[in-house]
Amino acid sequence: QVQLVESGGGLVQPGGSLILSCAASGIAFRLYTMNWYRQPPGKQRELVAASLSGGGTNYADSVKGRFTISRDNAKNTVYLQMNSLKPEDTAVYYCNAKGILQAWGQGTQVTVSS
Repeated sequence: QVQLVESGGGLVQPGGSLILSCAASGIAFRLYTMNWYRQPPGKQRELVAASLSGGGTNYADSVKGRFTISRDNAKNTVYLQMNSLKPEDTAVYYCNAKGILQAWGQGTQVTVSS
């Protein structure tokens, strides 16, 4: 059974930082591209960052220079370090695994507000 469990969301002031974690089980983690998506209130889900199975990363233009995706294949975990957070970063953040199978986490709320 594939399972992705996110953690680390919460309320943060503008300019602050958060780190999200996603622990995966039931997949050959190192063979999967791991993604972070987000869905702002009233908007469509969008890709934020990707950690490719073969190495390398991609970012949405809106988060380049502020967010960093990383992975620990030994721990089957992917992280999203978010710095210089803005109110427009407020969203539910979802972990996604893409490979032979595709799986989604349950989402974690990130709210950026003073």
